[in-house]
Amino acid sequence: MQKFKPSLITAALVASGLAFASSPLYAQEAETPDTPEDEIERIEVRGFSTSLIQSLNQKRFGDTVSEQLSADDLGGLPDVSMADALTRLPGISAVRTGGQAAEINIRGLSGGFVFSTLNGREQVSTSGTRSIEFDQYPSELINSAAVYKSPKASLIEGGVAGTVELRTASPLSNDEDHTFNVNVRGMFNDRADEVPDGEEFGHRLSFSYQGKFMDDTLGVALGYARLYQPSTAVQFIGLAYNDVTDVDGVYTNAECADEAIAPNCELISEGFEMQHKGGEETRDGYVAAIEWAPVDNFTLKADAFISKFDSEAFARGFRVKLGGLATSITNPVVVNRSVIGGTFTRTADSFTRVELVNDDNQDFDQVESYGINGDWDINDDWSMQFDISLSKAESDFRNGLLWSLVGEDANVASPRFDENISISYLLNGLDLPDVAFNQTGLFTDIDRVMVSKYGIYPFQNEDELDAYRLDFQYALDLGIFSSLEFGARYSDREYSNDRSVFEYGNDGAFSASQPPLRLTQDMVEVVNWAGDFSYFPSYLSIDLNSALNAWFPSGVPQPVQTWGPGAAGVINGPGTGPSTAWSVQESGDVFETVNSAYFMANIDTEIGDLPVTGNIGVRYVSTKQSATTLQRATSFIDDPETGVSIEVSDPTKGAQNITDDAGLINNFYRPDIISHEYSDLLPSINLNFSLTDNSQLRVAAAKVMARPDIDRLAANASTNVEQISAIQDRDSGEIILSKQFAEVTGSARNSPFLEPFYANQFDISYEYYFEETDGAFIAALFYKDIESFIQNVAIDPYDFEANGIIVPDEVQVPVFLEPEFTGQTPELARDANGDPIFVTVPTENGAYNTAINNAEGGYIRGLELAYTQIYSMLPGMWSGLGLSASYSYTESEIQLATGNGVFSSRLPGLSENVAQLTVFWEYEGFETRLSGRFRDEFVSEQVAVNDQTVNFDSELVVDYQASYEINDNMSVLFQINNLTDEPTRSYFSSQEQTGTIQFFGTQYFLGLTYSL
Repeated sequence: MQKFKPSLITAALVASGLAFASSPLYAQEAETPDTPEDEIERIEVRGFSTSLIQSLNQKRFGDTVSEQLSADDLGGLPDVSMADALTRLPGISAVRTGGQAAEINIRGLSGGFVFSTLNGREQVSTSGTRSIEFDQYPSELINSAAVYKSPKASLIEGGVAGTVELRTASPLSNDEDHTFNVNVRGMFNDRADEVPDGEEFGHRLSFSYQGKFMDDTLGVALGYARLYQPSTAVQFIGLAYNDVTDVDGVYTNAECADEAIAPNCELISEGFEMQHKGGEETRDGYVAAIEWAPVDNFTLKADAFISKFDSEAFARGFRVKLGGLATSITNPVVVNRSVIGGTFTRTADSFTRVELVNDDNQDFDQVESYGINGDWDINDDWSMQFDISLSKAESDFRNGLLWSLVGEDANVASPRFDENISISYLLNGLDLPDVAFNQTGLFTDIDRVMVSKYGIYPFQNEDELDAYRLDFQYALDLGIFSSLEFGARYSDREYSNDRSVFEYGNDGAFSASQPPLRLTQDMVEVVNWAGDFSYFPSYLSIDLNSALNAWFPSGVPQPVQTWGPGAAGVINGPGTGPSTAWSVQESGDVFETVNSAYFMANIDTEIGDLPVTGNIGVRYVSTKQSATTLQRATSFIDDPETGVSIEVSDPTKGAQNITDDAGLINNFYRPDIISHEYSDLLPSINLNFSLTDNSQLRVAAAKVMARPDIDRLAANASTNVEQISAIQDRDSGEIILSKQFAEVTGSARNSPFLEPFYANQFDISYEYYFEETDGAFIAALFYKDIESFIQNVAIDPYDFEANGIIVPDEVQVPVFLEPEFTGQTPELARDANGDPIFVTVPTENGAYNTAINNAEGGYIRGLELAYTQIYSMLPGMWSGLGLSASYSYTESEIQLATGNGVFSSRLPGLSENVAQLTVFWEYEGFETRLSGRFRDEFVSEQVAVNDQTVNFDSELVVDYQASYEINDNMSVLFQINNLTDEPTRSYFSSQEQTGTIQFFGTQYFLGLTYSL
C-alpha cells in the first residue's frame, strides 16, 4: 500500500505550518521529497498584518468554505472578547448587549443556528439556549478561530448558519522554546458621569506562558485574563403595541376585537420606560494545557478552559403604564393606525400609572471545558485520534425590582395611591420622545412617593455535556481519493432550570395586606438627567439595602420555589393568597443523548491539468431528547350541597403529594418524563478547483440541521389565572375589585417534541490571491433551502376548555377591609355570621403562547465579497499601508409573525447588508488602524420588563487602535471602542412605534504589552 502524497496545495499548506483546517493526517507529512521546504515561499510580516495573512493562508488551504482568524501568539488578539474578534470576518455580525458584542449572527441567521466548539468539542452555554455567548471567551486566551460556512462530514452537526471553532494554544507547536506575554490596560467610559453611581474606570489584565521541555517532548501552556469594566447606558424603551381601541369613539372595545372591524381601530402601546443603567462586569478566564509526545508518532494532550463572568447592574428611572383599553385618551396622534402620542388620563377602570423603578440585577456565569486528546500515527497508512471531553455551564441570574408609586400623603396612617394621573407624550420615531406628567413635581417628594413592591426572580441554569469521540484516517492512492476518514461520537447532555420567587406588595396600587414603605431622607437621592435626556423629569433613586432593612426589620425573605398559597391543589395552605405555581412548573430537567457516525473520502486529484481537492461524505445522527414534567392528574365531581363542579386530586391518574421549598403540598399533579427520538442522514460535498497558482473555485453542498434551543425542549407547559384583589370600604361596605374578570393565560412554547431546523445549502466561491503583494479578493454566493423552522404562535383569545386544558370557570376572591393605618395586619372582611366574605369573579380566556415546527420553509440566499491587501508596492513608509474590507448581502422569503403583535419580514438575526472596513498602516514599530462595522436592520429581542421582539435599526460601530513597539519586548497600545457613541435603536412593526433608544458611551483603553 502506498503512502499518501499530498497535492501541491496541500504540501504548501503543510510546509508553511498552517495546516490547522486540514485533516489530522496532513500534519504528519510536513517533510515530503516532492516539496522541499526551501521551495515554499514564507510570508514574514508583523503586527496586524500577521493576523490577516495567516488567516488568508488558512482559508486558502482549507478544504471547506470558511473564514479564519489567527493571533501571533496566545494573548495576541486585541479585542475585548471573541464576539468582537469574529465580527471582523465576512458575513458575520453581532448583537450588542449593554453595548458589548455577545451573540453573533452568520449569513442572516441568529445565534441559535450557530454551532460552536472549543478545541473540536461541543460547547454548552450560560444563555440557557444553544447560542454561545462569545463575550464569555476572552480573546487573550484564544489562539485562532475558524468559521465553517460549508460543513463536512467529520464536523459535529448543528450549524445551519455555520460552525465556529475556537482553539487554545498547543504548546509543542510553538516556534520558541519559551514565550511569555503580559498585557495591562486601563479603561474609561465617557458616558458614565451621566449615570448616578456609574463607574467610569475599568481595566484589562492578562498573562500567558508557553514552554517546551525534555527535548521538545513535553509542552505546557498557561494563561489568565481579567476584565473589569463599567456597564453604562442611558435609555428610552417603548413597550409593545398589544391593545386595539378606537380613539374616535365610533366603535367599542368589544367591536374592535372583531377581526372585521379591527382595521378601523387604532393600536395603543402598553407604555414606555426611561432609565439610567449602570453597574460593573468582571470576567476571569483561565486556560491550561499539557502536551506530551513520548514518541514521534503519538501525542497526548490534556487541556482546560474556565471563564467566570459576573455582573451587577442597576436600572433607575420610570416605568410608565398607559392604562390599557379603559384609559381616557385625548388629543391622540395617529400614524399608520398607531397611537404615537396624546394625553392618557387614569379612569376608575384603567391602570394608568407611573412607577419609579429601582431594579438591581446580578448575574453569575461560569463555563468550563476539559478534555483529553490522543493522536496516534499507527503506521504510514493509518492514523487514529480519541477525545474525551466535559463541557459545563452554570448561570445564576437574580432579577430584583423595587418599585414605588406616588401617594396622596405618605404620612397618614392609611396612605392612598394617588389616582390623579395624566401622561402626555409624543414619540419621534428613532429619536427621543417628548414627555410630560402632571405628577412631575411629586417624583422627588418623599412625602408623596412610597415603595409599593419588592420582587426577586432568580433564574438558575446548569448545563453539562459529556462527549466521547473516536476518529480514524486511512491513506490510499486511488487516483481520485487520497484518504478515507471515519469515526463515531457519543454525547450525553443534561440541562436543568430552576425558578424561584419572592414578591411583596403591589405594583399597581398600595396593597392593604402588604402595605407600602414610608421613605426617609437617608434612603433616597434625587437624580437629574443630563445630555440629550436632560428634559426628562427628576426622580428619587432609592438605596435598596436601606429600604429593605426598613421594610423587613426581621430580615429580608429569600426567594423560594413554591406553589404559592393560592395555587390550585395546595392542601395545607391558608386557601388565599397569590399563586406562583409557574416557579415549580417552569423548573425541570432536559436530557439529550446523541449517537453519530460519519464516513468521508478526501479528494486529491486532477481533471485534465486542473487540480481538484475536497471531500465527500455522510454523517448519521440519532437523537433522543427527554424532559421532566408535571402532568395534571385530577377529576371533577359535583358538590352534593351546592351542585357546583369542583376539581379534586385523582390518585388513579397518578396524582401525588408534591412538596415545594416553602412546605406547601400540592396533590393535583404527577411527575412524568416525556421523550422523543429521531434520526438524520446529513450528506455533504466540498470541491476546490485550483484554476491557477493564485486562484481557485470552491463548490459545496450539504444538508444541515440545528436542534431547538435546549431550553425549548423542556416540558413546562403552564396555565395561569390572573390574581384579583377585593377591598371593602369600612364605612359604605362597598367592595371594589381590581378587575371584573380574571384572565386565564397559558404557555407551551417549550416541548420535547420540537424537531430541528433543516436546510439544504449550496455554496460557490471564487478566491484570487495576489502575486505581487500580500492579500486576496474573494467572492461567494450561497443559498439555503429551508425545510422547516420553529415558529412561536400566540392565540388570543384561546379556548382552553375546548382544547382539553383544565381551567376554572370562576375564582373565589377573599375580601379585605381597607386598612386604617400603615403597617396594619391585613383584615378579612366578615359577614354577620363571622365567616370570611368571598366574591365570585368569572374567568375569561386570554392568550395562549405555543410553538410549532412550521413546514412552509423558504430560502435564504446571498452574496459575500472580501478584499484584503497590503500595499507593499508603495514607496518607503507607505509600504505598510493596508486595507481589509468585506460586504455581504442576504435576503429571505420567510416572513414571521412573532406572536406579540409585532410583524417582521425578516428572520431573527437577518440583516440584508453587513459590511466591515479596516484601514491600517504599519511603519517601524508604529501601527494604527481604523475599523468600521455596519449592519442593516435586523430582528432580535429587546429587554424591558419582559422580553419583546423588535426590529433593530441599522448601526455603524467605529473603533480605533494605535500601538508602538518600544523595543523587541515592549509595546504600548491605545484603543477607542464605539468612537462615535453609536446607540442601539429599535422599533416594533414600523418606525413610528419606538422601541429602544440606548446610548452606551465611548470606551478608551491605554495599555502596555510585554513579551519575552
